[in-house]
Amino acid sequence: MHRKILLWGIGFAIIAVLLGAFGAHALKSILSPEKLQSFETGVRYQLIHALALIALSIYGQLNKTNDIVHKGIGWAAHFFIVGCCLFSGSIYGLALLSLIHPSWSFVLGPITPMGGLCFMLGWASWARVVWLNKVDM
Repeated sequence: MHRKILLWGIGFAIIAVLLGAFGAHALKSILSPEKLQSFETGVRYQLIHALALIALSIYGQLNKTNDIVHKGIGWAAHFFIVGCCLFSGSIYGLALLSLIHPSWSFVLGPITPMGGLCFMLGWASWARVVWLNKVDM
């Protein structure tokens, strides 16, 4: 499981770097400053949670004997992955689809806070694991 979490983190990091470069170079001239800033927020949160997945994988590898740790890390990883897709994905969609038709905000706008909630649940799950894992590293 920890290998899969690590691969998700690396994959999200690669995509965040690619989208960050795309936003800085290709989108700078066609998006409004507000939409570009939103796009950059999506990239930043994706990269932060990609690094969190990598750190979570390392933490799980160091604490692999405890079943509480194993299950809790799985929950945290799933929340981070879903959070990246919902939060960052909806922000990318809002920024890019605004070029086609502004009515997409009605559809994608409510998805962003659900992604943020997933991020918070991921951090809370990880905190619970650390709290319940009484083993010193």
